[in-house]
Formats: sequence, structure tokens, C-alpha cells
Amino acid sequence: MHHQHLSPFHVAFPVDDLTKARAFYGGVLGCSEGRSSDVFVGFNLFGHQIVAHLCPPADTTPKQHNLVDNHNLPIPHFGVILPLDEWEQLAHRLRAAHVAFVVEPYVRFQGEIGEQCAMMLLDPAGNALEFKAFSDPSRIFAKQ
Repeated sequence: MHHQHLSPFHVAFPVDDLTKARAFYGGVLGCSEGRSSDVFVGFNLFGHQIVAHLCPPADTTPKQHNLVDNHNLPIPHFGVILPLDEWEQLAHRLRAAHVAFVVEPYVRFQGEIGEQCAMMLLDPAGNALEFKAFSDPSRIFAKQ
């Protein structure tokens, strides 16, 4: 299914502290806040609706990981594919905030059809986020 325009995506995810979630998503990532209550906070993540729901602390079992391009990526994760200049600005903003990266910003599949910039980090509750930018956005769904 191919759409000419992108529709905003919605994802809800657990956090164990709404104050820390606000500081990270609002302060570090710069997301404006949407509706909220004493058990959830909505954010605008580059035009997408994400909602942090207050849940009891998750168990400490390690998340599943998949080895991709020599990086051990936590599964599940979510994020946004950005224009390259916005991706670079975000990488700079995250570095300036001393965010600990799971995967430092880098170029993946260099010189190949799917060449992309990628970075991965954890929010304060341990949710994994990945942000990407493609050298050629028309290749986002290319099968190498």
C-alpha cells in the first residue's frame, strides 16, 4: 500500500516516572505536550502522537536483542525517519544533552541502496528509540 502523504503514527508505551518522561521527551527531544492526566502524557514526536503511560516498573529481564550491522539492537524499539538535516540537528541536541547512546550516530550500509544514518538511545524508563535518515528517501522500503 503506497500513500502520497504520511499519516501520523500513534504509539503508547510504558514509563515508570512521568516527570522523567516529561524531562526527556519534552526537554531533551523537544516534543510539545498534548493531552495528559495523572497516568499518561501525550507528546508530538515530529508530528506523530506518542503517549507515555505510567505503569509499575518493568521487570529487570533483559530485552530481546537482534544483531544488525554489528550492533546489538534492543527489541522492541520505535522512532522516526527524519530528513537528514533534522537528523543531524537531533544528534547534536542529544550529544549536547549527554544522552547515552545504545548506537552512536553513524552511517549504515554506506554506499549501498539502503544507505542511512541511524542512532539509538534509551529513554529514562529503558524504552529504546531509533532515529534514522536516508541518503535517498525514496529508498526507505528498498529491498537492497
